[in-house]
Amino acid sequence: MKVYCEWFWENHLQAHFEEEEKLIFPILPEDNPLVKQALSEHKRLRRLFSDWENVEKTLRQIEEDLERHIRFEERILFTDIQEKATSTQLDAIAAQEVREKFVENGEDPFWVIAT
Repeated sequence: MKVYCEWFWENHLQAHFEEEEKLIFPILPEDNPLVKQALSEHKRLRRLFSDWENVEKTLRQIEEDLERHIRFEERILFTDIQEKATSTQLDAIAAQEVREKFVENGEDPFWVIAT
């Protein structure tokens, strides 16, 4: 599971965080408490994905923090951004979105069901 998490971080989540920080968060002022919270959570998750001293503890913490972070963004932060963004800003975000389709790492043994 650790190997898969590292792959997911390197191939998807890290770029996703960078995209949010570059394209979406700047719609709100830098000192906005919601943006500050999101950046703080990104920082914490970056640390977790690089600290594997206690694998079980780190995996559990990633699961909890990432789920909480996703819910915060979906339900609170992005709602606020959508309400405050101009149509020009939203169009600019849509134009920049050239993200590749997600391709799962189906070769990782984590996904293989033991028989």
